[in-house]
Amino acid sequence: MSHDGLNRSAEFLHAYDTQLRTDAETPGATKITRLGSLRLVTFAGGRGFITYQTLGDASAESLRRLVPEALRYFAADDEIDRVEWKTRGHDHAPGLSDALLENGFVADEPESIMIGDAQGLAVDVPLPEGVSLRRIYAEADVRAMSAMQDEVFGDPVSDEMVNELLHRLSLEDGMELWVGEAAGEIVTAGRLEPVPNSDFAGIWGGATRAAWRGQGIYRALTAVRARSAIAMGKTLIHSDSTDYSRPILERSGLVAVSTTTPYLWER
Repeated sequence: MSHDGLNRSAEFLHAYDTQLRTDAETPGATKITRLGSLRLVTFAGGRGFITYQTLGDASAESLRRLVPEALRYFAADDEIDRVEWKTRGHDHAPGLSDALLENGFVADEPESIMIGDAQGLAVDVPLPEGVSLRRIYAEADVRAMSAMQDEVFGDPVSDEMVNELLHRLSLEDGMELWVGEAAGEIVTAGRLEPVPNSDFAGIWGGATRAAWRGQGIYRALTAVRARSAIAMGKTLIHSDSTDYSRPILERSGLVAVSTTTPYLWER
C-alpha cells in the first residue's frame, strides 16, 4: 500500500473509533448501562451486547475482573439469553480473549472492518439481463428478503430479523432495504444504515444466491446504496465483512482497516 494509502487507512480507522464506537453503534437499543469503559447494551428479544470506544490502559488483571462483572449484569436479567462481546483487533486489550473464554464466551469467526469513500463506490455497474434493483418497504417483501438471506447464510428461516427490520422501518430512522430480483425472485439483498451525527453509512446483510454470484449484482447493490448514502450527506461507507465478501468490497474500493471478532455467550 502506498504512503497515501496508509495515511487514508489511518484516517478511516480514526473516524471509525471516534464516530462509530458510540451510541451510534447500537440503534434500537432498549437500555444502555455503563460499567467502567464498557457499554452494556440490551436489545429486544433477549439479546445483550458489550462494546466500548477504548479500554484505555487496562491490564490483563483488570480485564479478568471486568469480564465476569459484565456477564453478571446480563445473567441477572432473566430475559437475556445470549450476549455478544464485540472485540476489535487494533485495541489494547491484554488477556481479553483468555478472560472471555474462561467465562464461557465462544469466539465466532473474525471479520474485516472495511471502510471506503462513498463516492468511490457509487459507480455504474451493468446488471445481467432480467435483473433489476429496488428499495423495498412492504412486509411481504421484507419477509421474502429475510428468508433468502437466512437460506444463503445457512440459517433456519426465522421471524426474529423480520420483526426487527419491520420495527426499524416503522421508526423511519433512515435505514433502507434494497434487493435485486430476477423473474420475480429476490436473488441479492442488503441494507443501508446511515449513522446519525457522523460521516458514515453502513452496508449490512449482503447476500446473493449462489447461482447469481460473480455477475456484478452485489457490486451494483453496493453502488446503489452508496448513491443513496451520498444523497443523505454521508461521505464514508463501512461494513464488517467475511472472507467471502471482503474481495467484493475491496473491488468496490473499501479497504480493511482492522478486524472484529464477536465472542458469544448463551444461557
